[in-house]
Amino acid sequence: MPIIDILVNCPSIQIADTISAALIEKRLVACSNRYAPVQSAYFWKGKVEQEEEYPLLLKTRLELAQQVEDAIRALHPYEVPPIIRINVDGANQDYVDWVHAVTRSP
Repeated sequence: MPIIDILVNCPSIQIADTISAALIEKRLVACSNRYAPVQSAYFWKGKVEQEEEYPLLLKTRLELAQQVEDAIRALHPYEVPPIIRINVDGANQDYVDWVHAVTRSP
């Protein structure tokens, strides 16, 4: 019963909260954490950009990862949203069981 975390940076608190609420409501993720803003620097369309972004960490079942990614893409305003899947190893079993209990079956 593997679980994963999915990290995505968002351009605003409102976008992060919209994605979080939609995915929790659809039971695609068990929970989310929105972190304090970070200053991101990246190369985009020929130049270096710098923007403030809000990291959003989503917790879900491994088998829901593609559905979560598709939902993020539908809600995220970036042309190329940064969606990073992180394998979770060694989580306590009661937490793993809870993630599975509150997310829907694929």
